[in-house]
Amino acid sequence: MFENLEIFRMSHAMAVHAGHKQAVAAQNVANADTPEYKARDIVDFAVTYGGNGASIGTLSQRATRAGHMNGAVEGQMAEPFVDPNGIGTPNGNTVSLENEMLKSLDAKRQHDRALAIYKSSLGMLRSTLSRS
Repeated sequence: MFENLEIFRMSHAMAVHAGHKQAVAAQNVANADTPEYKARDIVDFAVTYGGNGASIGTLSQRATRAGHMNGAVEGQMAEPFVDPNGIGTPNGNTVSLENEMLKSLDAKRQHDRALAIYKSSLGMLRSTLSRS
């Protein structure tokens, strides 16, 4: 009955998305001096979790089994895309360290929010089970 609660699945997906977002920001920082490197980003969690496919990097279909030909299997992360807001330097690099710091901070906040949701839901579940 309690093995597939949506709130736990959502908080797990949010934490994984935050980790992926942090990894993309770290890759951008690592390539800040690479000529012709284009800064990358991933779509927001609400877009990927909602699965509406209206944004760059998401798929409009979802697969319910691995054998399906089209669609994203649950838990599959969106691919990073070139950030269209990047301003190029004379060597063609579009990484802004200030923007990457903000993206990294956003990823940390998202991860902290996911853990808070998980802990709060776990506390509610425990209190519900202890009263019955």
